[in-house]
Amino acid sequence: MIKFVLALVPALWVVAIAIIAVQNATPVSIRWLAFQSIEIPFGVLLAFGAAGGMIAAALVLVVLSGKPLKRPARKRN
Repeated sequence: MIKFVLALVPALWVVAIAIIAVQNATPVSIRWLAFQSIEIPFGVLLAFGAAGGMIAAALVLVVLSGKPLKRPARKRN
């Protein structure tokens, strides 16, 4: 079941990005402090953000745990 959920989350992101990109094709730019990015379509920006978030989460898991997460042991009575 957990593998299904792990596969479903990125699949839903791809579908959401595709729908939003088709409906909102106007170029946007990001402004942060004194910096401004080039204008790119909102769907592309959303895709980069989602991919960056997934990569950052994977790196945090690797750095903090040093190994993949395991299920907690069940107590036996």
